Amino acid sequence: MEVHALFDGLAWLTAAITAVLLRRTYGAEFGSGGQRPATAYLAAVIVGAALGAYGLGTLNIWLAGQAGVARSIEGALAGAIVAVELYKLTHGIRGRTASLYALPVALGIAVGRIGCFLAGMDDFTYGTPTTLPWGHDFGDGVLRHPVQLYETAAMLVFAIAYGIALAGRRKWIIDNGFSLLVLWYGTERFALEPLKPYPTLIGGLTVFQVVCLGMVIYALILLRPKRLPHAQRA
Repeated sequence: MEVHALFDGLAWLTAAITAVLLRRTYGAEFGSGGQRPATAYLAAVIVGAALGAYGLGTLNIWLAGQAGVARSIEGALAGAIVAVELYKLTHGIRGRTASLYALPVALGIAVGRIGCFLAGMDDFTYGTPTTLPWGHDFGDGVLRHPVQLYETAAMLVFAIAYGIALAGRRKWIIDNGFSLLVLWYGTERFALEPLKPYPTLIGGLTVFQVVCLGMVIYALILLRPKRLPHAQRA
């Protein structure tokens, strides 16, 4: 678990460095979303991420009949989203505030999942048995799907595509980058869940798949076309 903790730290460091570099290099492209956030905003993100990470991770292992406390990357992202939306609601903030963080979060998740992979069986993020040639033995003598690396690859695909759009100053993608990240993450994570030995919660879905559906709906709402005032319509 020391390896996992190390990569958790590397994930946060990677995200922080990426955010600083983006603010310095492309700050103007992000508009108000690229401004340095208030201390209270950052506190909301950190508290929400921590509650979500431990809450969802622990719920999952309890559903699996295991005791103890666990963390979840998906829970951290979901918790941060809920906390920020509550912060914006209570402070009367409208519009997007997280456009800068699409690439940092994607890279952070990619790094963090490597730690999950290296942690072995103790981490409870391993995949179900497989006969595919890239199956990995996490310590129990069974070849399993390296689902953590699948997720790392998915996040790197998003990071590369988003980086190309950012370099090309694709305004719509930059403005909606975080929503696109949430949509991508929710979709790929939902698709990968059947490859994990997790118990179902409702309707044959794991607790993570239920949260994924919430993320996808949230992202689609944010990405829906804005209705123009009558006078501005073609």
